[in-house]
Amino acid sequence: MTTWGESHGPALGAVIDGCPPRLPLAASDLESELARRRPGVQSHASSRREPDQVEILAGVFEGLTTGAPISLIIYNRDVRSRDYDELKLVFRPGHGDFTYQAKYGIRDHRGGGRASARETAARVAAGAVAQKVLDREGIQVLAYTLELGGVRARQVNENRIWDNSFGCPDPEAVAAMEARVQEVRAQGDSLGGIVQVRVRGCPPGLGEPVFDKLDAALAGAVMSVGAVKGVEIGAGFAAARRLGSENNDPLAPGGFASNNAGGILAGISNGEEIIVNAAVKPIPSIAREQQTIDLEGRPRLLKIKGRHDISAIPRIIPVIAAMVRLTLADFLLRQRTIA
Repeated sequence: MTTWGESHGPALGAVIDGCPPRLPLAASDLESELARRRPGVQSHASSRREPDQVEILAGVFEGLTTGAPISLIIYNRDVRSRDYDELKLVFRPGHGDFTYQAKYGIRDHRGGGRASARETAARVAAGAVAQKVLDREGIQVLAYTLELGGVRARQVNENRIWDNSFGCPDPEAVAAMEARVQEVRAQGDSLGGIVQVRVRGCPPGLGEPVFDKLDAALAGAVMSVGAVKGVEIGAGFAAARRLGSENNDPLAPGGFASNNAGGILAGISNGEEIIVNAAVKPIPSIAREQQTIDLEGRPRLLKIKGRHDISAIPRIIPVIAAMVRLTLADFLLRQRTIA
């Protein structure tokens, strides 16, 4: 997949190569995941209102994929670039402004340009296409908010994930999350959290033994999402504090007795549920005054204006799920060449 476009450009989109032919695909198949990422929906999200209606420009004929590259486009409809005029000459703390300027000597200051989370709409659309490949193998990808602002879900009721504005599977945690959001909003600040992804039905054998390990690829794909600063597979960092006898997953004729490995051993899927946790940093655009510098290196104080989320969660949930879907689809197609 290649994505293109900027936050305040006329449109953004994706080009998908290698999708198998004869898969049923319509724009409507991509809408449910895009709706979960769409801005202007949750009370704690950006007020920017984008319909995020995707159009399929190529790669589909009479409702079926052709095997040719699939081109998707999503037009930007609610752009207010004037909100970013004062950012032309200063760098926002926590954003890619400084590093983009250092790399290219030029940057699009309007909403972060290419570094904006707006780019991820194209990823979500492409991930929905990848799910079509996974559907043929019965592979399901489930994603939800595990933690927000220090409030952690203690139970996972899969039927309740999207009946609240946080994508949280624990109804008892939702009220505490809402209170935490309101508290931080009043302070002019933002929140981070953890998104958990569970993959069911993945067959054993996906992944390569050394440099293309499945867990390494999943971590790289998820880390490519701008707000993600850490990835755990299975027990993750908790494994570092355990004994081998505690962390090993015993095998029995009926399967594994536990799943600390998170469904991946030696870089190859073992048939158990794949579990991925993604640490999401707080939104860097906050209303509190922050110290920064301008293009000339002079110190400045900056208070961010405009339309911004309090947290990337829950809108980032379908983005992370999309990257998992795309990675699994790639490895599934590669596996077919040898098995």
